[in-house]
Formats: sequence, structure tokens, C-alpha cells
Amino acid sequence: MNEESRESDAGPGPAATGPAAVVPAAVVPAARTPTTQSEQEELERLRAEVRELRGRVAAGPARPAAHGGRWRALVSAVLITLGCILAPVSVLSVWAANQVSNTDRFVANMEPLIHEPAVQSALSARITTEIESRIDLPALITSTSSQLVGAHLPRLAQLIDNFSGPIESGIDSAIGTAVSRVVASPAMATIWVTALRASHTGVVKVLSGQGNGSLSVVNNQVVLNLGPLITQVKDTLLARGFTIADRIPTVNATFPLFEAPNLAKAQEGYRLLTTLKWLLPLLTIALLVAGVWVARKTRHGLYWAALGVAASMLVLGIALTIARGIYLNSVPTSVLPTDAAGALYDTLIRFIREGLRVLLLVGLIVAAGAFLTGPSAAAVSTRRAVGKGIGWVRGSAEGHGLSAGPVGVWTAAHKTLLRVGAVAVVALIFVFWGHPTLAVVIWLVVLLLVALGVIELLGGKPAERAAAEGVSPAQRGT
Repeated sequence: MNEESRESDAGPGPAATGPAAVVPAAVVPAARTPTTQSEQEELERLRAEVRELRGRVAAGPARPAAHGGRWRALVSAVLITLGCILAPVSVLSVWAANQVSNTDRFVANMEPLIHEPAVQSALSARITTEIESRIDLPALITSTSSQLVGAHLPRLAQLIDNFSGPIESGIDSAIGTAVSRVVASPAMATIWVTALRASHTGVVKVLSGQGNGSLSVVNNQVVLNLGPLITQVKDTLLARGFTIADRIPTVNATFPLFEAPNLAKAQEGYRLLTTLKWLLPLLTIALLVAGVWVARKTRHGLYWAALGVAASMLVLGIALTIARGIYLNSVPTSVLPTDAAGALYDTLIRFIREGLRVLLLVGLIVAAGAFLTGPSAAAVSTRRAVGKGIGWVRGSAEGHGLSAGPVGVWTAAHKTLLRVGAVAVVALIFVFWGHPTLAVVIWLVVLLLVALGVIELLGGKPAERAAAEGVSPAQRGT
């Protein structure tokens, strides 16, 4: 037995004065030669514990946090709060940038409108009204009657005069039915997409105030030019033998998409958001990261930052719902039916809602991860339960002759690195996915949990090593 062992066995000497002297001498094992290897290992473990305990006692009671710790907490709270406030604004700016700069994204957002029954009904009614206003049915019926009289068919002419009302009503009904069928047809859906692509430049011009395009502003309303759609209806009616449609002239009617009473302010806000479309998200991330880094406890800062982002997305969702009610109340039913206006609004902001739901879920997941890695009783119990479950699976596999072998040894030696790598890979996939949906986030979380579970399963202590360390089968994996 070496000199260090003899000093440990003998207990604290004369130099061990002060706080270190409170270590009970009874804790130190008796000075005798161990008889077995297990006793030697147990003796070394006890010596290490005694040395650690002496060091802690000698250091004295824990000092209170420095006065600067309070400032760190305050600065961290301010940074995280600012980041959470800017998060919804960043979502809106990114949405605006996508709608303006990405034609495919814009078309994907607006294309479903043509399949909405309420929008189809409103569009059909507007096109029918425009067609009927350009066909003078009473004059046409009178002209037809005169032609019949000139052709020496007075009775037929009299019959047309007597039933001019029902005839006019029947023609109107036939036009309305034909228009509804055309609007609901796949051909109209194709024309709708083409018109949306052509009007994308018009959207930029409306929001930037550079002039009119396929989309324009008339009487504080953003409207879509119906000319191409009416031309398609006219061609379809003629193809079906409805020759009266040949009298339809070139029409430049419009269809209102939404009210814009404060368009000037909206344009100013758009230009500002366009200017800051990259700066705002980067600034938001920088504020949140700085807040987490400055926090006295990084895990606590991450927990509150994640919860703050989730809460800000919830506030944005509530704001969008309130804005929907305000918008619907501002649109006269004579201009656009309420159901069609609601479909327009919901379609217009659906990507915003999808994005905020994704960020809400990500925030909750990160907050849950930060909580479960903490020292709280619930977190410790959860980790212990998961560890026991994985340990039971590992023990069952080893009981059937299955072992990870060298792979398990390597995994155990690099467990921390593998965990960090798994989280980093999933984070990179999420960042570079482009436009992740809720389903994508859920699958990424499941993938991460499976990867962490496999790492723990392969890198845990095998049964022989656990038994040598005095760990029962029920405690493996904790």
C-alpha cells in the first residue's frame, strides 16, 4: 500500500484543520489489506468520495451569486422579450417576401380559390351580370318579333311578344347555368392559374404603388381583371351552340379580391418589410441566441426563449383571427358575399398560419427538451423511467444472446458526440427544408427520438459490466 493510501486510511492528519475536519473519520475504511479485487475497487471508490467531500467542505458554503448575475438575468430577459416580439413580424415579412418574390409560391397560395364553391358562385354571378348587361335581351326579342312579322309569321311574332318575359328569364337562366358550369370546369381552373401567373407582376405593382397590371386598385379595392375569363366563357358558350354569346363584346370588368381602404399605409408597411425581410429574421434569431447565452443558466434561457416564441406565435394566430372578423365586417355584401370574402382571406393567409403553427410546435418541443434535461423531480423521474425502459430492452436482448459488441463500445465512448450530431442533423434538415409543414416537424421529432434511443440502447452498459459495478438489472440505463 503506497503513501497516499496510508494517509487516507489514517484519517485527517494535523494539517486537516478548519472546515475539512468535519469529515467523519468513520467514513474512512479501516487500514487493512483488501482480500479480493471487488473489495479493492470498493475501497478506492470510498477514498475518492472522501477526497471529494473534503474538497467541498474545505471550500466552505456556496457563495451567493455576484451582483452582476442580476444584471445578466435582466439583460437576458430583455433580449428574449425583444426577440419574441420581433418573431411574428419576421413571419409576416417572410410571408410578404415569398408572395412577392416567388411566383410559384404566390400561385400555390391563390390557386385553391377557384375550387372554393363560395368563390365560384360569386365569380359566376359577376361574369353572368357582366354578360347580361352587354346583351339587350328586350331589344333582341323585339327585333326577333319584327323579323317574324316581316317573314309573314304574325302568329309566331305575337306569341313571342306575349311571352317575352318568360323568354328573357329563360335566357338569363341559361346563361347563368352555362357560366356556372364553365367556372367550375377544369379548363377555367387552368385559365385561373395562368391569370394568376400573369398577374403576379400586378401584385408587385399594387403593393409598391408602381401602377396597374392584371391586378389593380379601383375605389380602394384590389381587383382582378375578368377579361380573359369572360373570353373563355364566351368561347365555351359558342362551342355549345349558344349563338347569342356572339353578341358579347370585349369586356374589361373586374372582380374584387379584398378591400384596401388604407392601401397607402399598407404600401409603406410593405416597402419597409421588404427592406427588412432578411434583417428581421436574422435580428430575431440574434436576440434570442444572445438572450440564451447571457442567461445565468443557459438551459433556463433556452426554455423561456422557446416558450416565448411559442406564445408569440399564439398571439399572431389570435391577431389573424381578429383581423378576419374586421375584414369581413368591412366588405359590403353587395361587393362580395361574406362566404366568398372569408374564403379569400383564409386562402390569402394560409401560409402564415402554417408557418406560425410550425414555429409554435418547434417552440414547444424545444421548451420540453430544455425542461426534461433539467434537475426537476419530474424531469429526473422521466429520464429515469426512459433509462430503465431502454435498460430493460438491452437486458432482454443480451439475455437472448444479442450484443452490440465493438459497436456498443465505440458508441458508449462517443455517446455525447453522437447525441449532439443527431440534434444538429435534424436541425439542419429543418432549416434547409424550405417550407416545412407540421407533418415534417412531427416526423423530424420522431426521427430524432428514435436516433437518441438507438444511441442509448447501443451505448449503454452491458449486463456483465453493470453487474461488476453493482448495478441491478432494473437500474441499467439510468
